[in-house]
Amino acid sequence: PVINEVLAVVMDFLREKGIEGYDEEHHSGLVRHIFIRRGYFTGQVMVCLVLMKETLPEEAVLLERLKKVEGFTSLYISVNSRRTNVILGEDVRLRFGKAYIEDEIGGVRYQISPKSFYQVNPVQTQKLYARALDFAGLQGHETVWDLYCGIGTISLFLAKAVPQGKVVGVEIVPEAIESAKANAARMGEAVAAKSRFFCADAGQAATQLAAEGLHPDVVMLDPPRKGCDGATLSAVVRMAPRRVVYVSCNPATAARDAAWLEQKGYHAEKVQPVDLFPRTKHCECVIVLSKGTDAASL
Repeated sequence: PVINEVLAVVMDFLREKGIEGYDEEHHSGLVRHIFIRRGYFTGQVMVCLVLMKETLPEEAVLLERLKKVEGFTSLYISVNSRRTNVILGEDVRLRFGKAYIEDEIGGVRYQISPKSFYQVNPVQTQKLYARALDFAGLQGHETVWDLYCGIGTISLFLAKAVPQGKVVGVEIVPEAIESAKANAARMGEAVAAKSRFFCADAGQAATQLAAEGLHPDVVMLDPPRKGCDGATLSAVVRMAPRRVVYVSCNPATAARDAAWLEQKGYHAEKVQPVDLFPRTKHCECVIVLSKGTDAASL
């Protein structure tokens, strides 16, 4: 309801001021997207307008109207003048408020910026991550790699479960890595000390880590819909973790990648669908693959 309220405020403003929406065919108009995020548990609201140009006419008028919406926290402008179906442009500027909103999953509080990946259904996300943590089978001392870590949502769940272990998160979006570091720091010195986040492509990072001889006990994979690339999967095999936990929003690519890992000596032991997108055809799933004698214990 709050997101709908924000959308109505913005749309009424655009109509009143005669500001045109984007015409994809003619690559004309000003406003390409109205991107709204709301923290489910905090109520904080972020609005990001994606424009063809840097300036929104009478922006101050819109800002004053948005300030009347309960929970309104941030206004961003993103400039995207390319012919593309990518939503946000490279240039994302804060025009009002905090640089992030916050939300909470399973007792872990996260900072979320416009470019941060964050699940749209936090209630079900708690169940999804709890099942991933259960499948990881952690005893408290393991080294865990999270190769698509985003803002650290899964990584910090794992960090709480390995008080004597280590967690390393890898993500290609710089803003997400900065948020992950901040989220870890806010959880206290103990979590921050055992959590390491760095910005890199998952495949390249996994290849480098494998070349350095690092051998995690568990690898967590939560790739985009296209699944993992060959470099990532090959590096995972070289690092030879006992378990691979694969979280996916596309069961087809998850099955493809799991089949590839099966050929390399891993065995899919459990699969659990989790419905984050009711009344749609989409579904998340979690797969655990084990290697060697560890498979027999599941």
